[in-house]
Amino acid sequence: MTSTEAPPAVTGLAAGTSAPTATGGAAPQGERRFGLPVATCLVMGNIIGGGIFLLPASVAPFGTISLVAFGVLTLGAVALALVFGRLARRHPQTGGPYVYARAAFGDFAGFLAAWSYWITTWVSNAALAVAAVGYLCVLFPAVGAHKWSMCLAALAVQWLPALANLAGTRYVGAVQLVSTVLKFAPLLLVAVGGLFFFDPANLGPFRATDQSAVGAVSASAAILLFSYLGVESAAVSAGEVRDPARNVGRATVLGTVGAATVYLLGTLSVFGLVAHEKLVSSEAPFTDAVNAMFGGTWGGTVVACAAVISMVGALNGWTLLSAQTPYAAAKDGLFPKVFETKKRGVPVAGVIVTVVLASALTVYNYTAGSAAVFEILVLVTTFTATVPYLLSTAAQIHLLLSGRSEQVHRGRLVRDAALACLAFAFSMWLVAGSGYAAVYQGVLFLFAGVLVYAVMAARRQRAAVSPAG
Repeated sequence: MTSTEAPPAVTGLAAGTSAPTATGGAAPQGERRFGLPVATCLVMGNIIGGGIFLLPASVAPFGTISLVAFGVLTLGAVALALVFGRLARRHPQTGGPYVYARAAFGDFAGFLAAWSYWITTWVSNAALAVAAVGYLCVLFPAVGAHKWSMCLAALAVQWLPALANLAGTRYVGAVQLVSTVLKFAPLLLVAVGGLFFFDPANLGPFRATDQSAVGAVSASAAILLFSYLGVESAAVSAGEVRDPARNVGRATVLGTVGAATVYLLGTLSVFGLVAHEKLVSSEAPFTDAVNAMFGGTWGGTVVACAAVISMVGALNGWTLLSAQTPYAAAKDGLFPKVFETKKRGVPVAGVIVTVVLASALTVYNYTAGSAAVFEILVLVTTFTATVPYLLSTAAQIHLLLSGRSEQVHRGRLVRDAALACLAFAFSMWLVAGSGYAAVYQGVLFLFAGVLVYAVMAARRQRAAVSPAG
């Protein structure tokens, strides 16, 4: 995308929304639009949560061929990022995939994008908080003494980012910027510094299983697929980004490429620092890598700190996103009106409702005595997260093939079509990688939203005819 490309005319925009201006005068207290650096940190911080600290051990059983899978997935993720950038130029409104799907296919498709994305955010927030407690127990063993202390810690991890969100977008941006810098310091220490301690003898075989090369790449890719969820972060918050038609696309691509670089270099460094036989069974590969670089056993504390910071930063960003899509849908009458409440640049009702739901799920996780239902819900999000991707890429393909000459740059048609098809294939690969159980249960959650849509559509219809009646 070039900075000289003028955003074409926007059609089919969400009713009641308007393209935000780059200046717009003084922002209300507590509100500040995100610049390119903060928007980029939002993307990187949401893509990289806590999973990176286990990824090298997760793919080690397949051998170093898993790095090839990383490369293939990175191409798909960058293609998806570029598609989001193209769409954001035409529809620079808060809501991202919801806005794109609704503009291309109407209210129902837009609602499905909003509904599935909202489910993904609050369930994922609960999962992130529970995972963060595991690392907190390393730093503060007393936290893990009882399930109730663990539950309270998980709730605190959720509510602190929520309070930062409620304070306004300027505080969201500050927390996101600081947490991204703090968590990337130790990651870069291993990703870049580890290359100076790299020992090729630790790499192990290129293909460590009996599978074919294609089979090994596909199998390792199935584990890595969801490492790139979050590329849509800047697009969803486009209304809070300065000059969104220009900066959303840049932030999306820069954030995705930055996250991919950390993923690839970090995994490669760990492969070269920890012997393959040890890495396959490692429960803390980055800890083992730091210990191999500097000796001693303090690596666990460093990695635990980085993991907690990483997850809190991800929760900060995901909490904002969890409120943005319902806000955009509520403006159009497709979500309950309460989600439309906005103060200091943040949809406060959406933040509160989301954190309450995530907290309830967290409490259930610690009181039910079995994590089965919780694990099922987390599994469901691996499917629901991909629905907005599919609808967004389909919206771009629809736009390119619809013959709307005022919205399509003829000279770039082939390139944009190829990117959109690659991004759609990547999204389908995400669905396939979810597994049969996730797709089956995810479809049930998705269809449950049809009832909500029926109620909201009926209300809109009554509101439309009541003045005439």
